[in-house]
This record gives sequence, C-alpha cells and structure tokens, in this order.
Amino acid sequence: MAGGTKRLPRAIREQQMLDAAVEVFSRKGFHDTSMDAIAAKAKISKPMLYLYYGSKDELFRACIQREGIRFIESVAPAGDPRLTPHEQLRTALEGFLGFVDRNRRSWQVIYRQAIGQQAFATEIENAREQVIELTAKLLESSAKYAEPGTNFDIVAVAVIGAGEAIADRLASGQIEVAEAVDLLDDLAWRGLAGRKKAE
Repeated sequence: MAGGTKRLPRAIREQQMLDAAVEVFSRKGFHDTSMDAIAAKAKISKPMLYLYYGSKDELFRACIQREGIRFIESVAPAGDPRLTPHEQLRTALEGFLGFVDRNRRSWQVIYRQAIGQQAFATEIENAREQVIELTAKLLESSAKYAEPGTNFDIVAVAVIGAGEAIADRLASGQIEVAEAVDLLDDLAWRGLAGRKKAE
C-alpha cells in the first residue's frame, strides 16, 4: 500500500504493525478496534495485516507478549548482584514505573484492556507471575530485616497489587514517577522491615 514499506524486512514490518495495534487498542479497546483501523494506522493493506496475523485475537496476543517482554526487561536490572537489597528493590520500582510512564499505551493494553479479556488471561498471568517472583526474591534477600516466618510471595503479591494501582494513576497523569517510586519503596521496604529497621 505504502511504497516505502514494501521492501522492509519482515521483523521490522511486524514491529510496525504491533506499534500501530498497541496504539489503536489502547485508544479504542479490544472490542471496538477493527483490523481496518490497525491496517490504516500501520499504512498497510488489511490483507497484508491478516497475512502476518490471522485474526484480531492473534494480533492482540502478539501485542501482549511483546509488551510483556519489554516490561520484564525494564525491571531486569534489579537483579544485579552488586546492588544492595534496597537498591535492587528501588531499581525494580524505577524500572517498573519508568516503563509505565514511557509506555502508557502499552500499560493500557497490558493491564486495562487485556486483563478484562478471558481469552488472554494466561498471557497476563504469566507476565505478572514473573514480576511477582522477581519481587519476592528481592524482598527475601532482605530477610535479615523481616519478621521471622514472613511469606515473601504474599508480600510480593501485595506490593505488585499496590504497584499496579499506582501505575494506573501514573499512566493517567495523577502522580509523577519519583513520587510513585518513593511511595512504593516506603510500602515495601519499610513495611517489611517494621520495627527492626528503625532500631
């Protein structure tokens, strides 16, 4: 359709299609988005879009998978063993909330749109479980501050739940990244440390 895109390598063209799809899905929602609208945004023909992605469901799933990978990559630096446990936690929070701030449309697709679609629950849950697992490990690495018998998986679930709620506020412009990071840092680190940290 657009002469300049005909010779693009397949991988680049796929990314352009996904970029267009994320933008349209984030604005219109899954049900109200048409393949015509995505093809128009990507400046390609609808038959070409169907050649790469056989259905709207398949395209939406590809969006979730790509954005989920980007999301995980944004918090991965927190695993650097050279950082202290608190630095690791804060790096994870900065990566998470920084991702949301830079990719507000991705957040819309991953959490607001996809979470309400039963067909995509597995993809969302897989990405979420990876983040929970990483958070639990970071919290457990600070176990010397924690109360004996602390269930780090449950604490991680609570922190991630709070993080998602704050990320929604961030994506809608109600809070700044630095303030959001400080808020979650207090919730996770000081809450876990309890009285022992203050001593």
